[in-house]
Amino acid sequence: MKLFLVAAVFLAAFGAAHAEEADDIREASKAEVETFDARMYAGSPGNKAYACFVRRYDAEHLARHPKQKVAAMKLLISAEEDTEDKQLHNTFRLGFRYRHRSGDFDSSGSCHHAVFTKDGTEIRLGCGVDCEGGGIGVALSRDDKSAIVRLARVRVWPNNKPDDYAELSLVAGADDGIFRLDRTDNKECASLVTDRKELAALRHK
Repeated sequence: MKLFLVAAVFLAAFGAAHAEEADDIREASKAEVETFDARMYAGSPGNKAYACFVRRYDAEHLARHPKQKVAAMKLLISAEEDTEDKQLHNTFRLGFRYRHRSGDFDSSGSCHHAVFTKDGTEIRLGCGVDCEGGGIGVALSRDDKSAIVRLARVRVWPNNKPDDYAELSLVAGADDGIFRLDRTDNKECASLVTDRKELAALRHK
C-alpha cells in the first residue's frame, strides 16, 4: 500500500505523459531520505525547515528560449516533523510570473515524505496539488546549490489566493518542462507565505 501511495504521488507530480516512469521508481531507504533531507535543508533540518530557490530569467536567456512562457520562478520547500510517525513531511509552494502576462501566480501542495530514485540516477521529491491538480518533481543539483523542477501540468491561481478548483494551469511546453532554480536566502520566498507565525519562522531560519 505504501509503495502504491508513492507511485500515486509520483504520477500526480509528472502527469499521465510520464506514467510509464512509475515502473522505474523505488521508494528511498531511510538513510537515503535522511541524506536527501540534509542536502535539501543545508544541514540537520530539525522539526521545521525551509529551502528557497529562485530564478529570474534575463533577456539573453529568454531570447535563446523563445517558447518559454515563464519569466521568473520561486520555489519554497518546507518540512515539519509529524507528531505521530516522527518523520519529516514536505510541502511546496511555487510562485512565478509569465513572460507575456501580467500578475503573479502561485501553486502549492504536499510532497510524500519519502523521495524517489528513478533508474538509480536521481533522487526526487514528488509533489502534488489536491483534486488532480498535477504537480512537480524536485531534485537537487550535485552541488546542492540548485533545485531541478520538472512538471507536466500544475494547477495555479493568482498570488496568495489558493483555489482547489482553479481552472488555470502551467503546462509544460518546449521550454517549460524543466527549470533550474538557484538556492537563496529563505526571505526571498516570503511572498509565498501568508500565515504570520510561519512567516516569522521562515525569516529566522
